[in-house]
Amino acid sequence: MRAALLRAPNELACETVPEPAMARGDLLIRVRAATVCGTDIRIFRGRKTAGIRYPSILGHEFAGEIVDNGGNAAFACGEAVGVCPAIPCGHCANCKRGFENICSNLIAIGYEIDGAFAEFIRIPARAVEQENVFRLPAGLDWEKAALIEPFSCVMNGQEKIGVGPGDFVVVLGAGPIGLMHVKLARYAGASRILVSEPNAARRAAALAAGADYAIDPAGEDLPDRVKQETGGQGADKVIVAIGVPSLANDALKLVRKRGYVSLFAGFSASETATLDVNAIHYGEIQLTGSFGLTRLQFERSLNLISQAHIELDSLLTHRFDLTQIGDALRTAESGSAIKVVVADA
Repeated sequence: MRAALLRAPNELACETVPEPAMARGDLLIRVRAATVCGTDIRIFRGRKTAGIRYPSILGHEFAGEIVDNGGNAAFACGEAVGVCPAIPCGHCANCKRGFENICSNLIAIGYEIDGAFAEFIRIPARAVEQENVFRLPAGLDWEKAALIEPFSCVMNGQEKIGVGPGDFVVVLGAGPIGLMHVKLARYAGASRILVSEPNAARRAAALAAGADYAIDPAGEDLPDRVKQETGGQGADKVIVAIGVPSLANDALKLVRKRGYVSLFAGFSASETATLDVNAIHYGEIQLTGSFGLTRLQFERSLNLISQAHIELDSLLTHRFDLTQIGDALRTAESGSAIKVVVADA
C-alpha cells in the first residue's frame, strides 16, 4: 500500500510499504479522508519527541471504510467509521478516576500505532473492544467526519473551564483549533467572543466563524480592548489556542478575577513560560491545561457534527493526495490554510 513514512525529523515521503499485519479482532480500514493536526507538524519537525518512533506513519484525524473486520462480528465490511485515536488502558489510577485522556498507559494512533496518512490503517483489537470505533451515520461526509477528533479535543478544553451562556470569551489564535473554539463557544451560549490573531485572513475567518471581534495584537493593545469591552472586568474565559509559551502570561492580563484560563495548545518539548503568580494568587484565577479527548467526547462531537449543530465545512480549505504529503504539512504549517485534508488519490 502507499503510505507517508516518517523516517526521521523532516524526512517524510510517500512510499510503498506492506499492508498492516492483522491479528484476530483487529479492523482494517480504508482511509477515505485524514486531516493535518498541529501535532503532526510538531512531530514532523522534531519538536515533539515523546513516544515517537522511526519509521512511523502519522495521522490521527480520519474516517474510513472497514475492509476487513478481523473476525469481529460487531462490525461488517463496508461500514463507515470514525475512530477515537487515544486508547486508554482502563485500569490505571487515572482511568479509574474517569480521566482516560491522561491514562498512564495511553497508546496513541498516529505515531505509537501507525496512523492514517496511508491507504489503510489497522485498528488494534484492544481499541475495538474498548469501543474506540464509532459508526458514522449515512451521508456524513468523510472529510467532515475526520474533524470529529479535533473538535472533541476542543470540547474537552471548554468543558474544563465551563464555557457557557453569558460568557465573554477570548480566544488567542485563529488557526483551525481557535476557529473550532469560536464555533463551540458560540454553540455553548457565549454572549461575546473576541479573537486575537495577527494573520488578516484568519481574523476574517474568525468573524465568519462567529466571533464578535477579531483584532490584530500587533496593532492594538489587547488588554485595553478587553477591558473596554467588559467594563474593566476582564474576560470570563481565555483560551490559548496557539502554542506560544509567552501567551500563557499574556492571558492572565485578559481574564477577570476568578476567571478561567485554558492552556489548550500543545507546546514544543522543553518550552517554558514565566507566569505572574501574584495575578493568579490575588485574582483567584483558575489556570488549567487540556490534553486530548475521551471516547464520550468523541461520541458527543460526532452527534453535534452529524446533526448539523456545528458547521465545519468552511474550515476545510486545502486538499492533497498522499504523494503530496510534504506539501500538505508545509501548507498547514505556513498558516495559508485552515484545515488541510489528505486522501489517497
